[in-house]
Amino acid sequence: MPSDPVMGPVTRPNMVSVGTIVWLSSELMFFAGLFAIFFTLRAMRPDLWAERVPMLDVPYAAINTLILVISSVWCQLGVMKAEALQPSRTGSLLQVGKWGMREWYVLTYIFGAVFVSGQVAEYAKLVSEGITMSADAWSSVFYLTTGLHGIHVTAGLIAFLLIIGRTFTTRHYSHAQATGAVVTSYYWHFVDVVWIALFASIYLLGA
Repeated sequence: MPSDPVMGPVTRPNMVSVGTIVWLSSELMFFAGLFAIFFTLRAMRPDLWAERVPMLDVPYAAINTLILVISSVWCQLGVMKAEALQPSRTGSLLQVGKWGMREWYVLTYIFGAVFVSGQVAEYAKLVSEGITMSADAWSSVFYLTTGLHGIHVTAGLIAFLLIIGRTFTTRHYSHAQATGAVVTSYYWHFVDVVWIALFASIYLLGA
């Protein structure tokens, strides 16, 4: 039976992908714990939530959320090119239809970096208004949940840099490199979905 040293036999699932999914499942449990903390504190201190939530800039956060969601679209377009073993563009930079995985992942990175920058700007505004992490229970859980998510997004950005960098160092773009691009997309879509849940819980259902 023919097999690939990275992909494995054709009758077996890609073990790198399976391992990534199992790891993301553990990350899901981690964030589930954070959500449990958030809703427990909210149930205990509804008065505090009613006071703090109106101080959030919901339209600003919604735009930042949209940026992250769109980045997942660019990421998936990059995955399609990686699976087609097209690491880079085959035409000019203006010919978007001929972009490869590298160009789509660079665009994904830019959108992800804008999201993180937007989150940092939001933190700066809240701190200037006296809402620090130690101010009260709401601020503690707000910074804890959104901050840990921000760290995960930053880790994803580092992964994108590594994947993009490999396209410059390898002579032959193989299924091994494509697998790295695909599993990175799993992670990115995961942090995207988690943020949507956080946004809904903190900004829309928090009050």
